Amino acid sequence: MDNKFDWENILNNVYDRFPEAKRQPVIGITANYADGEQRLSQYYYKAVIKAGGVPIVIPPTDDTDVIINTLEHIDGLLLSGGGDYNPLFCGEEPSTLLHTINSERDLPELLITRLAFNRQIPMLGICRGIQTLAMALGGHVEQDISHHANLIKHSQDAARSEATHTIDIYPDSILHDIYKQDRLPVNSFHHQAVDNPGIRFKVAAKSKDGIIEAIESCEYKPILGVQWHPECMEEGLPLFKWLIKQASLYDETKLLHHKILTLDTHCDTPMLFPQGISFDRREPKALVDLEKMTEGRLDATIMVAYLPQPKMGESFSSIVRKMYPSDESMRNATPMDYANMIFDRIENIVAQRKEYISIARTPRELYEDKRHGRKSIMLGIENALAINGDPQNIKHFAQRGVVYITLCHNGDNDICDSAKGCNTHNGISRLGEKVIGEMNRLGIMTDLSHAGEKSFYDALEISRLPIVCSHSSCKALCDHPRNLTDDQMRQLAKHGGVAQITLYPGFLRTDGEATVIDALRHLEHAISIMGIEHVGLGTDFDGDGGVKGIANASEILNFTRHLLSRRYNAQDIQLIMGGNFMRVMAEIQKR
Repeated sequence: MDNKFDWENILNNVYDRFPEAKRQPVIGITANYADGEQRLSQYYYKAVIKAGGVPIVIPPTDDTDVIINTLEHIDGLLLSGGGDYNPLFCGEEPSTLLHTINSERDLPELLITRLAFNRQIPMLGICRGIQTLAMALGGHVEQDISHHANLIKHSQDAARSEATHTIDIYPDSILHDIYKQDRLPVNSFHHQAVDNPGIRFKVAAKSKDGIIEAIESCEYKPILGVQWHPECMEEGLPLFKWLIKQASLYDETKLLHHKILTLDTHCDTPMLFPQGISFDRREPKALVDLEKMTEGRLDATIMVAYLPQPKMGESFSSIVRKMYPSDESMRNATPMDYANMIFDRIENIVAQRKEYISIARTPRELYEDKRHGRKSIMLGIENALAINGDPQNIKHFAQRGVVYITLCHNGDNDICDSAKGCNTHNGISRLGEKVIGEMNRLGIMTDLSHAGEKSFYDALEISRLPIVCSHSSCKALCDHPRNLTDDQMRQLAKHGGVAQITLYPGFLRTDGEATVIDALRHLEHAISIMGIEHVGLGTDFDGDGGVKGIANASEILNFTRHLLSRRYNAQDIQLIMGGNFMRVMAEIQKR
């Protein structure tokens, strides 16, 4: 009997496609649940395929290991429609108008949304999906909208593919970029709606009766939720193409982070030690910890021992006693004692999680850690007050593995004048000259962030090796004494140094809320002045650094995504994300 299909020919056609098959982004689709079955309408996966993606169905399970491993293998997340949420998730009792809730689905979907958000995964929420975004990320969903005056019909009887009302699309929104129009006909099958998008989202569209029909990220992330069902309409395809495009960019970003080594050159997480906060586990109050570094695919960070500069008539030990009131060992601590205590604590934390974290002292050790799947911590000092006024003590910190010393902080010390000081020495002091010379000799980088302008130029003359600014931004864009002038940046580059753009909001703009877009503006201005071989990123996380769109270590990936979208290539991004700083570090460590 003849076969109905020529299986051999079909298989050969499939195999012939292998060499030329284009990589397609994988889109996870959350499934509904009813009568003991996982269910998904064909419209969702067919729309994903038509838009150029590979759909996989995510079962409604709250097993965190399953969720985390699923997220590792997808490039985008589609939150599908379905029944009502249990109002207890937002601390409310059920309305009499509440429809059937789905206990099997609620918690799994809220969990996967929150974890996908932490990993910067692009998301599109549809109907219940827009409500999922709000519920999971700080917004609010109204249980039933039927009591609103002048309500248009939001649950149609017409075919699912037919539009039954229109929405007004807000200008300057993702949705407007997608459709290039102010009004859009949509279908409608709901009785609940988002009434408060929360701080992470902004409204992107409303219906004529004021019901929110679309929300999107206000943190410059690829997250969009719509209240209608675009998967059922031909006009909905552009939304799915948008998701596929964003998922492709996310996939490219992940692959790039796998290939390059990323280094944040300044973080102040040890400042949180007095609050009992560590960095080897998830810490809600910390912007840098092992979990966030993993989510943001950040390989390494330089954690500094920050030493506050005493005011006139104030002793350093009195400051430390206020920070550690119950620690007798800190009662009469010198600046050097304090710096050593910080480094001891960092080393103790690392020792407890040595399979995941390591202390690195050289660029070679950073790459070795990456090869073995470990995150790296490097040590720095913020304020050379730590040497107790004696250049001989620099050797001790060199032996501890300190890679740079910031000469001062917010106030003149015995080494140099600060950008926020009162010109005590007219630049670098005689002691400061000796300190820079000893740092050159011992292979420790001289960091001029926080230094006054005269101190900066003096250091360039004194140092026989390049200097760095581990966390500074551009004065031409934000007139702050801590920022670098264009001439400072030119001279820094001329002497082989690097300037790392920082995320302290007040250094990025003088008014309004600073965002990742402001950080990119400063980076690109620095590139235009210095060249791409002399720039980088020093976030100042946990030292009041962090802006909308790159607010903690988990969002480093979002910064890289923006660089890729601006057409920076892999080589350029490696330079920006640590390559330039490591080049200078290696040169100075050769001494």
